[in-house]
Amino acid sequence: MNLSPSTTSEGLSDAQPGSPSSHQFVPLNPGGAKANGPNKNSKKGQRMDRSSEEYRLRRERNNMAVKKSRLKSKQKAQDTLQRVNQLKEENERLEAKIKLLTKELSVLKDLFLEHAHNLADNVQPETSASGQESAGQ
Repeated sequence: MNLSPSTTSEGLSDAQPGSPSSHQFVPLNPGGAKANGPNKNSKKGQRMDRSSEEYRLRRERNNMAVKKSRLKSKQKAQDTLQRVNQLKEENERLEAKIKLLTKELSVLKDLFLEHAHNLADNVQPETSASGQESAGQ
């Protein structure tokens, strides 16, 4: 139940700004949003005097909760950004390692092929030479 700024629970609509009846009462749950849980001290539709100690304490607790929530959110964003940077650095390091290992693999393949080619060239003469020795005996 939203009341206009110049209307109070007494039904006065001619209240002037700054007069005692203007802006004197506010809903416990402004904005019409549902409350998170039952409140022992409040009833649906009950209004709280802005000048009361209870109102001031509620506002203070709410302000602290909002501040804590914002700090927590900010910390979470910073932690996420830090994790992203760590993962980027690790990714760059792993990419460099992949390049190095790929280069090393290429060099080893070339050495293997060269060695295999040399063996193939040397195997034929040795086979015929050893065959002659066994035939002569």
